[in-house]
Amino acid sequence: MNIEILNRIEINPKVLSGKPIIKGTRLSVQFIVGLMASGADLNEILDEYEHLEKEDVLTCLMFASKQEN
Repeated sequence: MNIEILNRIEINPKVLSGKPIIKGTRLSVQFIVGLMASGADLNEILDEYEHLEKEDVLTCLMFASKQEN
């Protein structure tokens, strides 16, 4: 798995039932990807969640793209 993903995404069974989240938050990868799928753009997400960085959102997309169905 990509180093960037390992540095920014965490899976902890004690947080959100083990869903992948952005480290240091309770925001799941699924939630961020869902926002974008609903039409939110990067700047809207960063404005709404000021503690996030651009790289957090991009890493969520990268993580989701590498998941097998």
